[in-house]
Amino acid sequence: MSIPPIYDELAEHWPLVLPRDDYAAEATHWRETLREALGPGRHHVLDLGTGGGHSLSHLTEEFDATAVDLSPAMLANSERLNPGVEHLVGDMRSIRLGRMFDAVLIHDSVSYLLSEDDLAATFTTARIHLRPGGVLICAPDWTRETFDGPQAHVHGPHGDEREITTLVYDHDPDPTDTTIEAIFVFLIRKDGQVRVVEDRHLLGLFPRATWERQMTAAGLDVSLRSFPAEKDGHEAWLFIGRVPDRADDGRVAVSR
Repeated sequence: MSIPPIYDELAEHWPLVLPRDDYAAEATHWRETLREALGPGRHHVLDLGTGGGHSLSHLTEEFDATAVDLSPAMLANSERLNPGVEHLVGDMRSIRLGRMFDAVLIHDSVSYLLSEDDLAATFTTARIHLRPGGVLICAPDWTRETFDGPQAHVHGPHGDEREITTLVYDHDPDPTDTTIEAIFVFLIRKDGQVRVVEDRHLLGLFPRATWERQMTAAGLDVSLRSFPAEKDGHEAWLFIGRVPDRADDGRVAVSR
């Protein structure tokens, strides 16, 4: 899985692309879901694809966390924002930490999974790292049922001495496959000059049944929760997979 420029050489701009405060409202749904699944206490969560750590930062007052991402540059952003969190470079499809967690979280980085094999590998990663009764929560930007044509959104401008305005255009070049393209256009203003950067991202687009089937195959009991956090108001879901309370459900071997 290659790292797009905004998560690599342009990662220094990320705090202004989608500022931390933009994640506050949706974080309430993550927090409520975790509490309903796990109950009170300071549970330990594994955040896969943590990116710049903006979403995670709204949870760390109540939960201990370990953060994983492919991009060292994005992890550097998260480390500055979440200094008490362990940060590790790794791929959500294959990382193995040899530890168990109460929850695994995958925010919209789960949208970068492009095939059912990617989904299966990632859900296996989650299952292996979850204790009995633990929970996986993930939030794809779109499912096949909720994406109904080209979408355009503008974020910003954000910043003072350096100002970022972002245009995001999602479209489906080939409706017969399981991917869509997101085109990011960044207008970066500094010292009176404006630089325009285009960055194209390939994202997965799967029916809801595919998500549920692959989570079930990984040994998780699946449920969905409405996720009314999208600013354009489109329908979205938190996909929740819970490990059965018994230690071994006979489907996935858990390393301890």
